[in-house]
Amino acid sequence: MMRTLAVTGFLTALLLFAAVEWASRRPGSRVPSLGDVCAYVMRYEVGPVPVGRIGVFGFWWWLGWHFLAR
Repeated sequence: MMRTLAVTGFLTALLLFAAVEWASRRPGSRVPSLGDVCAYVMRYEVGPVPVGRIGVFGFWWWLGWHFLAR
């Protein structure tokens, strides 16, 4: 039961990401693509500390830990 709920949640999130990416690539769309959002986050700094890059690295670490580590 819980596994089915988790898989359904992740598939829903994947479909939402795909829908946003599709919407962003239409001509004249004002929706930013996921690449544009990542580029904006990566530029964020607090003084000399690249907080955006650390956050993106942490996200990828978390994603890899949960889906690739077995």
